[in-house]
Amino acid sequence: MENVIEVTDVTKVYRLYDKPIDRLRESLSLSKKSYHRDFYALSGVSFSVEKGQSVGIIGTNGSGKSTMLKIITGVLTQTAGSVRVNGTISALLELGAGFNMDYTGIENIYMNGTMMGFSKKEMDEKLPDILEFADIGDFVHQPVKSYSSGMFVRLAFALAINVEPEILIVDEALSVGDVFFQAKCYHRMDELRARGTTILMVTHDMGSVMKYCDKVVLLNKGEKIAEGVPGEMVDLYKKILAGQYDQLQEALSETIDKQKEKAEENSALYRETSARKVSAAAEAAQTGPMRAQMTVNPNVNEYGNGKAEIYDFGILDEKGKLTNLVLKGENFSIRERIRFHAHIDSPIFTFTIRDKRGNDLTGTNTMFEGVDTGCVEDGDGYEVTFSQHMNLQGGEYLVSMSCTGFEQGEHTVYHRLYDLLNLTVISNKNTVGVYDMESGVNCRRLSKAEAGGQE
Repeated sequence: MENVIEVTDVTKVYRLYDKPIDRLRESLSLSKKSYHRDFYALSGVSFSVEKGQSVGIIGTNGSGKSTMLKIITGVLTQTAGSVRVNGTISALLELGAGFNMDYTGIENIYMNGTMMGFSKKEMDEKLPDILEFADIGDFVHQPVKSYSSGMFVRLAFALAINVEPEILIVDEALSVGDVFFQAKCYHRMDELRARGTTILMVTHDMGSVMKYCDKVVLLNKGEKIAEGVPGEMVDLYKKILAGQYDQLQEALSETIDKQKEKAEENSALYRETSARKVSAAAEAAQTGPMRAQMTVNPNVNEYGNGKAEIYDFGILDEKGKLTNLVLKGENFSIRERIRFHAHIDSPIFTFTIRDKRGNDLTGTNTMFEGVDTGCVEDGDGYEVTFSQHMNLQGGEYLVSMSCTGFEQGEHTVYHRLYDLLNLTVISNKNTVGVYDMESGVNCRRLSKAEAGGQE
């Protein structure tokens, strides 16, 4: 397989001075006296990326990940070593890279397109797709210095992935924006991977590493520790985080074939604050359609043959109030209202909860639950309520709904709404992984005799 990126013995050294005047003293010193100390951001790093491969670079803060991407994209020049890139790069580095803050969004789109080698005619053809994906409205005609961080990254990401790059380089960009936009970005990255686009990404999100990467390069303090399959590298990364350097060296000499998810960082909020938010939602007027009181995805993926229509929906907390916020550990419900436009035998009503990367986490339907829905005719309606206990960790999720069935043995979609609603789970205690097993803990202090010591 052809390598599109080859990094060979790359070193990046910065000169650090204790005082600004020391830089001048060094430059004027006739004896060539040194007033600086060398800091190695990267030290002899080598790796390659094959065409169509998705490669992640992981490591703790200060390990040289972003420096490496900047060298590959040409933003920085290495002190030693070589980098060879074969293909058109579209890079989404830190917020602001490659954009002129005084230019409008439109002007920045054309400027960046020119820098990537596209003609004005080619950018004219790409412009509608870029603007549709960014979805920032008339702000595209305003200087980008007036943008919020969310609007900025929407435009930057829309540009990066709609110029049909051969190589897409992303540095922590998907952590900005609302959950609906993040989900759209992950979906587009899936499409790019399917087309054979080479992806090089830096992220602290180990879930993204596990899902998107074919290979992972692990850096620590500017040095390459190892490279290999995601599960193995994530496990080594956790040892570095825990300071288990002895175990790390042992692990490097052995084959580790365990794929683990990184424990989500504790995003706990005080229950008092959570309760206030839920209380505010509970006080909202419960009149009109449920959907009017929900945060709904403006770009929901909707399809079906039209024999049924999910015309209203909502999430209800333990007190029966409509809200997008649910407290972990409490009961909640997902409610759908459906009207029918044709005869259907035994319609099936469903819901699914997914993370922003598009992974199905949980869900059910009336067929799984053994509910007989009977036959419906044109003009009939149903209200369906799924009630359950919230065990997911605190975080942002997406709710999908559908009405399906079987016609002549074939599964048929009457109406499906993907990534319809935002679901925010508020937690004051997160555990490892996606959901909480509600474990009980019993600790008993041992005496010295029991512990094998002496009284």
